[in-house]
Amino acid sequence: MSKHSEIGIKGEQLAEEFLLNKGYSILNRNWRSGRKEVDIVAFIDNTVVIVEVKTRSATVFGFPEEAVNLRKQRHLRVAAESYLLENPRYINIRFDIVSIVIKGGSVQEIVHFESAFY
Repeated sequence: MSKHSEIGIKGEQLAEEFLLNKGYSILNRNWRSGRKEVDIVAFIDNTVVIVEVKTRSATVFGFPEEAVNLRKQRHLRVAAESYLLENPRYINIRFDIVSIVIKGGSVQEIVHFESAFY
């Protein structure tokens, strides 16, 4: 497995633990609809939360959350629409980003951006 993939998987694990500690329920991890994927589908306060996790080992090229560009946002919106069609009991939805910086194998920063877009 590539170093890039290892960091991404570690980031998703950290984000899941972080959200659980904040009182979220995790509905799905790596949920797929065709070629679209959502890192984490969580639930809190009667709201489905589509969570994009971005993890980096350095901020030289920008902060992790900056990688959630308009194209990625559209991708997540389409995936969320599919999720809601498959799970019609959910009405409220929002899009969050969990940004993680890991240096030397330890977490330097975790930032949770609630209602990050749309």
